Amino acid sequence: MLIDGVFAGGGLKGFALVGAYQVLEEKGYRFQRVAGTSAGALLACFIAAGYTGKEIEQMMQEEDLGALLDPRKTILPLPFMKWLMLYWRMGLYQGKALEDWFFEKLSLKGIYTFSDLPAGSLKLVASDLTNGKLIVLPDDLIHYGIEPETFSIARALRMSCGIPFFFEPVKLRVPTGETIVVDGGVLSNFPMWLFDDANGKRERPLIGMKLSHPKEEMVGKEIKNALHLFEALFSTMKNAHDERYISRKHEKDIIFIPVEQYSATQFNMEDEQKDELMQIGRQRTNQFLQTWPYANQSGKIFMSHSEGGMRKVI
Repeated sequence: MLIDGVFAGGGLKGFALVGAYQVLEEKGYRFQRVAGTSAGALLACFIAAGYTGKEIEQMMQEEDLGALLDPRKTILPLPFMKWLMLYWRMGLYQGKALEDWFFEKLSLKGIYTFSDLPAGSLKLVASDLTNGKLIVLPDDLIHYGIEPETFSIARALRMSCGIPFFFEPVKLRVPTGETIVVDGGVLSNFPMWLFDDANGKRERPLIGMKLSHPKEEMVGKEIKNALHLFEALFSTMKNAHDERYISRKHEKDIIFIPVEQYSATQFNMEDEQKDELMQIGRQRTNQFLQTWPYANQSGKIFMSHSEGGMRKVI
């Protein structure tokens, strides 16, 4: 059955997304279009490139994630230099090793730019801090004087995964100067709305994957110090835009994967924790498919507004 998919951000917690994808793949679901933010953007890119769930799992398990953290070298190897570089470079790590890894893995499938994929099949979300707006890649690149089809997917993915203060922001060179771009989660961590048309209609069934409990099951945050305050501010900022869109009507299409107790930036995560995350993703997806209206309904008639009538989804 052909479906569309939207995947939320969550850093290293994204291992749970891989487990969820594996179950959908095993059940015979195939993604026609995919979109995501940060970790969700990574999964979207690998799916669009043609990787199977098992291939993604093996690739992620074998990679030394710590090697993707590349601090800039300084003349004086003193502890305070790390924070001085953070001040001037706006991130602890360059992010070049991360982008190189993206490029390497995508190139193995012959994917380099958006022109290597069917038009509209992949959309990634990033945040333009210079102009204070959300960017949908590749669509919005045209507004920056950049040809969308020839833009590097690895570069776009690096933009979507640029966790503020952790990785240096991407400086997008445009005719008017430089634009600072960071993680899409700053403005839309779960862009469930991306494949809706102007009237809120969808071309085919859509499944979203969100790395949290449903809103009504979320517990309040305990804020006792400045660090807690920063975390709460960032979390609120990430989710505010998306929570306005998600209603009870949309929740039926969302796989909620509760992994709040895991760290998004634990690049030294043990294999046991990775397995736990993937297992949570698998379990939640199996539970979801028991109640999803379109589950096991190959050939179901589904309204396609863009075609002005009914179409059969197979």
